[in-house]
Amino acid sequence: MKIRIKYFLIPLFILTAGAARAQNALKEQLKYADGFYKSGAYFDAVTEYKRLLYFDVKGEYADTANYMIGLCYKAGGRFSDAILYFTNAEIKARTEDRLYRAKLEVIRSNILRRTTHRALELLDSMAAKKKYAPHLKNINYWRGWSYVFGDEWGKAASAFRSADSAENIAALCDSINAERYPVSFIKLMSYVIPGSGQIYTGHYASGLLSLGWNLLWGYTAVNAFAADRIFDGLMVTNFLWLRFYNGNLQNAGKFAVEENIKISNGALDYLQKRFKGLKP
Repeated sequence: MKIRIKYFLIPLFILTAGAARAQNALKEQLKYADGFYKSGAYFDAVTEYKRLLYFDVKGEYADTANYMIGLCYKAGGRFSDAILYFTNAEIKARTEDRLYRAKLEVIRSNILRRTTHRALELLDSMAAKKKYAPHLKNINYWRGWSYVFGDEWGKAASAFRSADSAENIAALCDSINAERYPVSFIKLMSYVIPGSGQIYTGHYASGLLSLGWNLLWGYTAVNAFAADRIFDGLMVTNFLWLRFYNGNLQNAGKFAVEENIKISNGALDYLQKRFKGLKP
């Protein structure tokens, strides 16, 4: 009987030892891949994390490896690939903390690739679930960043004010929103007084030129009608005055949009280089 037990324990020991060696090999592979990630060799790290996934037949490191591959692709600016692997990390997540972490990275990657609508959808979905109620301020923080990259600075300020310790960035968003030009109002100004919208946005030469051309052709058309030269008046009105009048409206809107883009780009540059808080 003792002999039989002995021969039974020998293969069991071999299997256990083999499993231990395999587990150690996977740990070493993870450590090896982490080394590339920490050194900034992200695409080498991706290769090694994928090698870990290949040999990890039980999927013990599936959530970790997929998450790290996502971080590597995100660091390399390949946001769509990052989202794919962060989503895999969500599916394979072994704990609620890891699930939450992966979900946030999907959102942050959507923010960076400027798929703002998708980021807001995911944030709203999380905010609607009771289990994420303790994280609501953090969710609002990333909602604020979504609006920043969506160029909606007023909404961004409101979201940051509902977040935790985000008063500085909320104030910045308020100031940017106040600095931006109201496009509709500027078009209305140019509708009433041609050239005024361009002058308001600082394009003085264009505004004065537009005002001058409209005054000239308006005066010419009125004189033609006053002298009963109806055909001349219609020709001037349709082909010259209206042309410059419509061009004035288009230019006013275009200049306002261009100036707003400059303001937004300046704010984004500041946030990227000088803002000390957590960024996407």
